[in-house]
Amino acid sequence: MRIQLGRPGGKMATRLADLAAGRIEVPVPRDAATVMILRNADETPGADVEVLMLRRTAAMKFAPGAYVFPGGSVDPADYGVEVGWHGPSPEEFGARFGATAEVARALVCAAVRETFEESGVLLAGHPASGDPVVPVGPEWEADRMALVGGTLSLAGLLARRGLVLRADLLVPWARWITPDGEPRRFDARFFAAALPDGQQVTGHEAESDHVAWLRPADAIDAAKAGTMALLPPTATTLNDFATAVASGHGVADILDTRREIELVQPQMVLTDGTPWLIIPDEIGYPL
Repeated sequence: MRIQLGRPGGKMATRLADLAAGRIEVPVPRDAATVMILRNADETPGADVEVLMLRRTAAMKFAPGAYVFPGGSVDPADYGVEVGWHGPSPEEFGARFGATAEVARALVCAAVRETFEESGVLLAGHPASGDPVVPVGPEWEADRMALVGGTLSLAGLLARRGLVLRADLLVPWARWITPDGEPRRFDARFFAAALPDGQQVTGHEAESDHVAWLRPADAIDAAKAGTMALLPPTATTLNDFATAVASGHGVADILDTRREIELVQPQMVLTDGTPWLIIPDEIGYPL
């Protein structure tokens, strides 16, 4: 799949030419974690699956206006953090994602932290029962804002509330690395998770101006119609879910799927001065 990125002589074309000539260096990608939160539309057997999506504000430096899943970069505080942990070990996550145990632990912590910051969904539970918590009320919102502002860490939040991180709720799904030509690059690991019982979604206005539960197929159709902007990893993952739903799978079936995770890294090239994005055909990019 080839997608034109701009006009000949434009900003991207100039950047790719500079990279090819060695005038600028390829940025090192930052580790990042993304979480696709799924729910069944209702309790009816065979009900449609919906996925949580956030529309990034126009002020965001990366992908303004795009519909995305909750997530973000791994922070330094996510490395080496001591938290109560319930579920597969960091070594197991690392084996799935091609990462060390230290990086995998940080990715899971970032996934839980970013999901709570951006959507209010907290993948944590009580140590004895493991039952997920329901983070509702002014005190919880104050903790969430403190986490966003950096005055409270994930470890501090869980310790204060007497909770453990529910790593078992996160299902490894995909890994994408931003092309070399982008000025902001990420090594993003994607997780899938079900919306915990009783929890409600509330967006974070500084990063998203709209929160929506969407059928994966509807989101893809909207992108094809030009009414919704989707990044390639987002569109591809939505297509994975849409294919599963079309086969009769619900949330539990999707999360029971053990996927072989292969690194996907699209390439940027200049052809006769025009910049193009090359996406591997085998990944099922739907747009």
